Amino acid sequence: MITHLYKGHYVRKRFGQHFLHDQYVIDSIINAINPKNDEIIIEIGPGLGALTKKIGKLLNHLSVIEIDHDLSLRLKNNSSLHKKLCIFQQDVLTFDFSWFSNQKKQLLRVFGNPPYNISTPLIFHLFHHINSIHDIHLMLQEEVVDRLLANPGSKSYSRLSVVAQYYCKISQILTVSSQSFIPQPNVRSKLVRLIPITQTKESLHYVHFLSFVTKEAFSQRRKKIRNSLSHLFPSEILLKMNICPNLRAENITISQYHQLANWLSRNLNIPKHSLRK
Repeated sequence: MITHLYKGHYVRKRFGQHFLHDQYVIDSIINAINPKNDEIIIEIGPGLGALTKKIGKLLNHLSVIEIDHDLSLRLKNNSSLHKKLCIFQQDVLTFDFSWFSNQKKQLLRVFGNPPYNISTPLIFHLFHHINSIHDIHLMLQEEVVDRLLANPGSKSYSRLSVVAQYYCKISQILTVSSQSFIPQPNVRSKLVRLIPITQTKESLHYVHFLSFVTKEAFSQRRKKIRNSLSHLFPSEILLKMNICPNLRAENITISQYHQLANWLSRNLNIPKHSLRK
């Protein structure tokens, strides 16, 4: 669906396009990333190149993932970028970051201003490739960042909070007004940094179980886990782990979810596609 014309490009709502134009915010993001020439840096959703052009000046090589054919073509034809830019025209949720890291023989630095309608699926997709990533800088809607940083017992505490905080050190860098984008989104945005803290051979396998148990728990977040998780954990198993069966999903700590996932990884064989849902 086409609704708006900006710099000669028809904004496509189905791709969730909002273009960053605030130079202060652009410079702040680049300062936060602090890119170095010997690093492998990949941008998600470069759009019209507001960040791409400035970061491109600092690097010899830059890779970008852009689903929109028209925007990919504009970037390809940009005279200041075309010799140093590698463009992957595809849905970022299908991009194999592990493959790319293996090709480059180096951990990746990932950044971008992705469509807000894929924020949560994107973060989980990146966790599948956590062993291939050095750090992540993303512009996300305020609500998602609040969930990333939420503590047990808060309204924002969710499956995303648990998995993200288990795998990454998370910090909020910048709050951004909707006026910094064209067209303006209906929400405020925040720049967030995620630095992986769990990089082991087991971590890619383990995220499957942690994601599964949190998905099951938070799908009925107000129910006591003796009911919502009874198909996975009998009350006596919970008690052996010193986890009260009367707790609700929103009151279980990250370390307790880690215990639950650990038990599942030793005792159950859950199909890997469960994590993708």
